[in-house]
Amino acid sequence: MPRRCDQDGHRDGHQDIRKKKAVLASLAGQGAAEVNLVGLAVAEVEAALAVPPDLTAAAFFDVDNTMMRGASIFYFAQGLAARKFFPSGALASFTWQQLKFRVFGKELSLAEIRTSRERALSFVAGRSTRQFIELGEDIYDELMAHRIWSGTLALAKMHLDAGQRVWLVTATPVELATIIARRLDLTGALGTVAEAVDGVYTGRLVGDILHGAAKAQAVRALAVKEGLDLQRCTAYSDSANDIPMLSLVGTAVAVNPDPDLRETARSRGWEIREFRAGRKAARTSVVGIGMAVGAVAARVAYQRRARS
Repeated sequence: MPRRCDQDGHRDGHQDIRKKKAVLASLAGQGAAEVNLVGLAVAEVEAALAVPPDLTAAAFFDVDNTMMRGASIFYFAQGLAARKFFPSGALASFTWQQLKFRVFGKELSLAEIRTSRERALSFVAGRSTRQFIELGEDIYDELMAHRIWSGTLALAKMHLDAGQRVWLVTATPVELATIIARRLDLTGALGTVAEAVDGVYTGRLVGDILHGAAKAQAVRALAVKEGLDLQRCTAYSDSANDIPMLSLVGTAVAVNPDPDLRETARSRGWEIREFRAGRKAARTSVVGIGMAVGAVAARVAYQRRARS
């Protein structure tokens, strides 16, 4: 008799365990189902909020003094000089160009750009494109990232949030422009293309420097390739040199404009965005920059005397 009781109790215990397992399984199933339903709900909400791509509209941004404070090629040259990529004396002319650009709000003339281009090409001839890109990544972090205008970047993000693509359009080397675009999560970049054979720069350009009317031509070619309606596109620049590009699109915006572009923007009813703290503050930096130019020039003169 006691044995039967033991057996009955044992069976009862197994039944209780099976019931508990069934309850736990049921709860687990309900929990999984609820989590799945929550996941589906979240996915549905995200899908509803996702902005469909606007494939026929895009935005084009100049870089120097539009997306970035100052000239990107100057910062790049500064970084290369620090790495002994070219003679330190070459930085003096870059510094003077930067002085004119930042203080007086004027870009280089086409003749000055061509002179700088030829000098830069002579420096990179025989160098590997891979080295150029790797240095560009480091120099961007060191000298450029903190100089991006937050206001201009916000405008670019506005276009991206609307489902539009955003390209940088600049005279700076396309490798450097592409680094900047990627770091800012933009679509891509159009820039000056230096010829390379087997991954080594030849010292020649493919086409001409991307400046002035050449920018408008590049944007027009991109529009054809990507199926863009230029009247639905927007362009941003600080320089009167980019009036051809600004005139090509449906909406033109002058950002930190130089005097000539400001006048044109007012006469044509273009929007003007000013992100600089003030022209007066910029002009007060002339002493500091001038001292930098003098220091570089003095060092160069000393090195020449030491060699003679």
